[in-house]
Amino acid sequence: MEEIAPKYDVIVLGTGLTECILSGVLSVKGKKVLHIDRNDHYGGEAASVNIEALFKKYGNYAKGEEPWKKYGRVNDWNIDLVPKLLMSSGQLTNILVSTDVTRYLEFKSVAGSFVQQGAGPKATVAKVPSDAGEALKSPLMGIFEKRRMKGFIEWVGTFDLNDPATHKGLDMSKTTMKEVYDKFGLEAGTRDFIGHAMALYLDDSYIDTAGKAPDAIERIRLYGNSVARYGKSPYIYPLYGLGELPQGFARLSAIYGGTYMLNTAVDEVLYDGNKAIGIKATMGSADSPEKLHFETKADMILGDPSYFTSKVKVVGHVLKAICILKHPLAGTNDSDSCQLIIPQSQVGRKNDIYIACVSSAHNVCPKGYYIAIVSTIAETTSNHHLELQPGLDRLGKIEEQFMGAPIPLYEPIDDGRADNIFISKSYDATSHFETTTDDVKDIYNRATGEELKVEGLRDLQVE
Repeated sequence: MEEIAPKYDVIVLGTGLTECILSGVLSVKGKKVLHIDRNDHYGGEAASVNIEALFKKYGNYAKGEEPWKKYGRVNDWNIDLVPKLLMSSGQLTNILVSTDVTRYLEFKSVAGSFVQQGAGPKATVAKVPSDAGEALKSPLMGIFEKRRMKGFIEWVGTFDLNDPATHKGLDMSKTTMKEVYDKFGLEAGTRDFIGHAMALYLDDSYIDTAGKAPDAIERIRLYGNSVARYGKSPYIYPLYGLGELPQGFARLSAIYGGTYMLNTAVDEVLYDGNKAIGIKATMGSADSPEKLHFETKADMILGDPSYFTSKVKVVGHVLKAICILKHPLAGTNDSDSCQLIIPQSQVGRKNDIYIACVSSAHNVCPKGYYIAIVSTIAETTSNHHLELQPGLDRLGKIEEQFMGAPIPLYEPIDDGRADNIFISKSYDATSHFETTTDDVKDIYNRATGEELKVEGLRDLQVE
């Protein structure tokens, strides 16, 4: 094993995606990185597991049974514990391409992005229109609304923040998105899918916030650009599951001199006054005959919330059901993969319900099977199954359903500058990585005092 240095620029704790991106990027930028995980595998909460491990994690079977055997070879399954898709022109894809992590990964387009209007048996599921042509064909709107939506999308394409002539007479420093919607006469249902399925806002607070319109327009434009990039939907997904992403960034870090240590427990964080200056740790699994005890220093420590339980707060809970199906989702044109968003107002909730569905097309399960993951933010302290029910209703017959206890959402209490400890947020219920990448950029900025800049996009090879 590589000799452990007495001092590093950065120590990173946990190999979740956020931590691995930061480790890779910091290594590329010349920092000396030590990356540690108490587990024996990469990915942390964002790992991909086989079907036997999934059954054992959730305990969905009686003692002596081996129900996973009826689903073929266990290693033909790579099931994400955190369901996320990548926007093809989004921030994470930009980082992947600019750091060349894409040399370790293969991607395939996700077949469609869909939204639900209405609730129950009469609900409509339809493709989210991404351009004026699709707006005119969409069953989500009546004939006059289609024309208004077409006009809106065409305007978004020509909007330039620096050219008041494209602002429709609105003062963009003060304008709310409600005023923009009003300008085009868009109906409530249309505003719903624009805000939640295109701009990907988590709630409706953006609508009435003064000066928020340019941000919303930029998000809608990103959605359209992402669709235009590969033609089917705005999303791409790595073959063999999301567990490939942390490993790709880990390889990147190693190439640039980063040191990785799995099966390593952090025994103590060392302080000088109130500043963290290093760690004491032990390498070796519980049953390992030989353990390596070591101490090393660092200018800063980055880590996931599980390493700093006294420095984080719970801000909510994610509800999640991982389901195995033998058919595609109804209303998605038999798509082999898709995202389906159920906006909160359609089902009387405060938070959207997300469904991410992938299949053998992405090498995550045997042919003929589909993995659909339904997630949302808990709004009650009981009846969690009922909160996910509008999403589960979209799945049809479910072969297996894995649903654990609500998952706490952690955020750091402080920004890290006072004690040199920079902590990531938990993964939220969204089925895309834009919020995760925002967290990466925020931590990088706080830890280094610099903005994380990546080169312009080059095209990925995407099937």
